[in-house]
Amino acid sequence: MGTVEETYESEVRRKVTRTSYKIQEDMTDEEVRRKLFAAYVRKASMAGLNGVNGENGRRTSSTTTTTTMTTQAAKLYGKDLSVYDDLDVDTLLSQLSPEEISLLAKEVDPDDNLLPPSQRCSYECEKEPTGPLDRKKLIEHINKQALETPDRPEAKPFVAGVIRGKKWEPPEQSEKEREADEQIAIDMGDEYEHALNDATQEEIIDLAAILGFHSMMNQDQYHASLLNKGQPIGLGWDGVTKATQPKAYPAEPPNLTDIDKTIRQVQEDDHTLTDLNWNNIKNISDEKFESLFEALPENTHLEVLNLTNVGLTDRVALKLAEALERNQTLRVLNMETNFVSPPVIVKIVKALLKSRTIEELRAANQRSQVLGNKIEMEITQLVEANPSLLRLGLHLEYNDARHRVASHLQRNIDRTGRCRRMGHFSASQTVGWIRDNKF
Repeated sequence: MGTVEETYESEVRRKVTRTSYKIQEDMTDEEVRRKLFAAYVRKASMAGLNGVNGENGRRTSSTTTTTTMTTQAAKLYGKDLSVYDDLDVDTLLSQLSPEEISLLAKEVDPDDNLLPPSQRCSYECEKEPTGPLDRKKLIEHINKQALETPDRPEAKPFVAGVIRGKKWEPPEQSEKEREADEQIAIDMGDEYEHALNDATQEEIIDLAAILGFHSMMNQDQYHASLLNKGQPIGLGWDGVTKATQPKAYPAEPPNLTDIDKTIRQVQEDDHTLTDLNWNNIKNISDEKFESLFEALPENTHLEVLNLTNVGLTDRVALKLAEALERNQTLRVLNMETNFVSPPVIVKIVKALLKSRTIEELRAANQRSQVLGNKIEMEITQLVEANPSLLRLGLHLEYNDARHRVASHLQRNIDRTGRCRRMGHFSASQTVGWIRDNKF
């Protein structure tokens, strides 16, 4: 153990104590324990000095280093610390018997990492082990003991109808509280009081519906009052509210669009095909998707393309992004509920900057529900650079992205409406004018 004293201009002494022990292989368990207890005693004595003399101590390491800042000469039991510098703790511990060592072990800090975990617990079982631990048998034994142990008898058995203990009674109101309750009463006049006193339940329910007191009635009463149908029987103030029977809606009919025929119409630039709907058609091959997307750049009549729930993947979605860059007539693109990843969605939004004809893009409910902050910021920047996009169907998680996108789309809508009013243009003509003039 070594001690270094450093003196500064403010006469503040810095005392650093470094202690190290070497545990040899030929040491017995008793000698190892004495070494460890010696380290613990030294550390505990230094920590005790900080509490006795009001010093500001800081332990930089729980094993080897202890740093103490002192502003005056520290003392322990009325003696200077220098008296204890030459004290050999190993010699003192060697004079202790095993019983005294065990008593000292019970005072050891459980969080001291100088001791092995098995010696940090003050409880010592004196029984010999009966065998290896069997967790299943132990749980069965605990459950058996819990079932066989009788319940504690109640001091006063339960009797139905008999009050056990002191019955709570509300305290009496003071004069101030009674005066406050009396002041709450509203004087509506004789005419209104007479009308309300003579009103029936149905009329009061109608009045509550007119005033918007929805919490005073159920849904059937509210809608019956608004539609003037008369109140349902048995659903007054004391009636039991029943759930409204759900309305059965017929299933949506299957999409019977002929895929091959519509592909030929797009390839031939048929002027009668302006709205193509492939929604909910299953098992469309990638080759047919590619044929449709390759024909889009040359088509000049198709304005609406719906591809909801058709199993669109990243590979064919990239073909769609390439086609959008060269198409000049498509205004609405709906590709919700597919398997497109967020990076590919960014490429599709970026492709809209080339043509600037798409007014509405819907691409929500894809393979990844959460786009992430980086993807949302990229989409936000691309949308802010697009003057023709009016509607965007994407779930944006972050408020900043939602606010910026909504503000820009609203500006686009206002600018487009203003241009239509000034020039009496159609929607496609207005978007084309904005694109040509780089508005």
